[in-house]
Amino acid sequence: MFNQEKLMHFQVEQPSWSYYMMRRERTMEEDQMERIMRLASQSAVVIFSISSTSCMCHAMKSLFSGMGVNAMVYELDQDSKPFMRLLGNSTTLPVVFIGGKLVGSMDRVLAFHINGSLVPLLKDAGALWL
Repeated sequence: MFNQEKLMHFQVEQPSWSYYMMRRERTMEEDQMERIMRLASQSAVVIFSISSTSCMCHAMKSLFSGMGVNAMVYELDQDSKPFMRLLGNSTTLPVVFIGGKLVGSMDRVLAFHINGSLVPLLKDAGALWL
């Protein structure tokens, strides 16, 4: 026979408003991360920058252009805090994705270039054919 007291014991309280707000914030971050990953995988080399006129973005585009790579540049709005939080607070803009994978900021790309691992990475992503 069915016991009403046992059923009441296992009932769960309704979630609070803060639960819904926390869930919505996490969903927004998941949506932003999905959008970033979708944009990063649309081209072999993708640069996210605050402004394409910044000297760091220009230097990054010049590096890739000099190697024969056509990089796709996406400009973020001035408030890039959500983007930075998704990538980790230590990352500075511009940020480079190669083959849909996060490489990092300009210092990381230059380190790869100096130690000779940038060209194989670009070849694997299909950005270079030589």
